[in-house]
Amino acid sequence: MREHISREAAWAALRRYNQEPFHLQHALTVEGVMQWYAKELGYGDDAEFWGIVGLLHDIDFERWPEEHCQKAPELLREAGCGEDIIHAVCSHGCGLCCDVAPEHEMEKVLFAADELTGLIGAAALMRPSRSCQDMELKSLKKKYKDKKFAAGCSRDVIAQGAERLGWELDMLLERTLEAMRSCEEQVAHEMEKL
Repeated sequence: MREHISREAAWAALRRYNQEPFHLQHALTVEGVMQWYAKELGYGDDAEFWGIVGLLHDIDFERWPEEHCQKAPELLREAGCGEDIIHAVCSHGCGLCCDVAPEHEMEKVLFAADELTGLIGAAALMRPSRSCQDMELKSLKKKYKDKKFAAGCSRDVIAQGAERLGWELDMLLERTLEAMRSCEEQVAHEMEKL
């Protein structure tokens, strides 16, 4: 049985430890991307749950970057999250900062899409529109191949993520781009309210 935490409670927990707009925007983006994927992959009934995992995935990163995914379980338990959320959140750090492996398809999507949203977001900022609405897969692939561009976004993790899902890299890039288009306006709206 899933122990649910409301979206409101999840946002409050995130805000308790995260103030930087960059981190909040990333959390909201990954929330939207995860909800899109839930619907796309046939888990529509769990879309809010997937979104909450996306929203909370970096809860400990702003304050405790050296303890990323190590500090998270404590903060998430305090917020009332169930073990399913804790496992999912920690699994996105698999092989990077913890050894919790992504098992469920949702965890594999989070692992694969997290880094990629950063890359797509950085590429969008370089465009005249400052948006991913008019970005094509071709130009995203060019940015992906340019190792100097958004160097902090690990291409290895993205490629490994696609592999874990059993997808071609292009499929992951295209779907995640579409997912980001689907939530871009909503994220901008949430950021304006801060």
